[in-house]
Amino acid sequence: MMVLGLLGAWTAAAQDGKLPDVEPTAGWDTLPPIQTAPSDWPWWRGPHLDNLAPAGQTPPQTWSADKNVRWRVKLPGTGHSSPCIFGERIYLTSGEKNKEQATLWLFCLKRATGETVWQTELYKGPPPKMHPDNSIAAATPACDGARVLVPFQTGQSVQMTAVGADGQVLWNRTVAPYSTIQGFSASPTFYKSAVLLPVEGPKGCYLTAFHRQTGDVVWRKALRDAVESYAPAMVKQVAGRDQLLLIGGTSTRGYDPENGSLLWECSGPARTCVASPAVDRDTVYATGGYPGRQFLAIRADGQGDVTKSRLVWTGDAKAGYVPSPVLHDGLLYAVADQGLLRCYEAKDGRVLWEHDLKAPFYSSPVLAGGALYLFDRKGKGYIVPAGRAAGAVITNELPSGVFATPVILDGRIYLRTLTDFFCLGSP
Repeated sequence: MMVLGLLGAWTAAAQDGKLPDVEPTAGWDTLPPIQTAPSDWPWWRGPHLDNLAPAGQTPPQTWSADKNVRWRVKLPGTGHSSPCIFGERIYLTSGEKNKEQATLWLFCLKRATGETVWQTELYKGPPPKMHPDNSIAAATPACDGARVLVPFQTGQSVQMTAVGADGQVLWNRTVAPYSTIQGFSASPTFYKSAVLLPVEGPKGCYLTAFHRQTGDVVWRKALRDAVESYAPAMVKQVAGRDQLLLIGGTSTRGYDPENGSLLWECSGPARTCVASPAVDRDTVYATGGYPGRQFLAIRADGQGDVTKSRLVWTGDAKAGYVPSPVLHDGLLYAVADQGLLRCYEAKDGRVLWEHDLKAPFYSSPVLAGGALYLFDRKGKGYIVPAGRAAGAVITNELPSGVFATPVILDGRIYLRTLTDFFCLGSP
C-alpha cells in the first residue's frame, strides 16, 4: 500500500513559501475525546507529554543483546522515531534513503511478540535534504485509537498521512514547503478533533491544524519570518488554560490551540531548537538550541512579550540541545548532547548534582520506577537514581547505537537501536 506525496497542487504563493492563514471554521470539533489506558504510550513523550512512565514500573536493571530480551526484530531501513503503543499494537516508522530515492514505511507490530501485522509504504520518491545523522523516519507517529498520524519530509515539502488500524491510507496532505540543513523531525500533537504540526524552515514557518478524520485544514497560522527550528509543538494545560507550546526561532511561545493565535512569547533559549519543553502547573521550562544555549523557566500566565515580566530564572548553557528534559517532584533532569547529566531545582534553576557520562546523546531520558533510563549514541544504557542526592550509575550495553527515545511500559523497555527494535524485560 502506498501514497505518494501530493506535490503537484502548489499555487505560486505556496511555492514561494507563503501559505495563506486559514481561520477556524465553526463546529470543527466533531470527534469524541481520545480514550487511552494506563498501559498506552500513544504519542511522543507519552500520554501526558512528559516522558514519565506510569507508576509501579519495574523495568530490568541489566540487559545485553542476549540477556533480558523478550523479543528483538530487525526492520528494513533505519529510523530515529520512538514507537507509539496503543492497546496490543505498536506503530513504528522506518525508512531508507540514497542519492536517487527515499522510502518510508509505517509498521504495525504485535506488542506481545514483535511480529509484523502489516507494513504500509507512505512515501517513495526524491530524497529529502537532511543531516547525515537524521532519518526520513525521525518524527514519532501519534495514534488516537482509530488512526495513526505520521508526518515526514519529502524532496520538497512536509507531508502528513493518516493510516487506519488496518494499514490502509485514509488521507494524505501537504503541510508546507520545506528545505533545511538538518531535516524535519517534529512529532504531531493532538487537540480535540485536530492534529497539529509545526513546520519551521527557510521556505516558511507555519502552525497547521488538520481534522484527524478528514484531513481538512482546521486552521493555519504563519508564525514569523523564515527560520530553521526543529522542535515539536505540544498542547498542555498550563497556568489555567490550554496552550500549544513551541520553542525555537529565538523565542519560547504559547499559542491558543483553538485558532493558533499567539498568547505570549519570551526571548530564548536559542534561535534553533529541537527539544520539547517540560511543564508544571504554571511554568514552562525550555532548553537547548544553536548557536547559543540557555535553560529558561517562564511563567505561562502572561500576554504578549513576557521576557521582562514572566522569566523566573535563566540557567547555564549546559542543559543540552537535542535531548528533552524531564520534570518530576520539583526536579528537572537534563542530559546535554555531550553527555553531562544534571539535576536542577525547578523553582530556581540551582544545580543539585551532575554526572558526566562522557558520551554523545540524541535520545531523551525517561523516568520509571524512581530512576532515569537513558541511552547514548553508541548503545550504552544508563540507570541513574532520581532525587536530590546523586546516586550510583548502572550501565548496560547493546551492540548498536541509540538515537531514539525509549518507551517504558508494564516493566518493559521498548527500544529502537540503529539496527534492531528491542523489547527488554525480565522473564
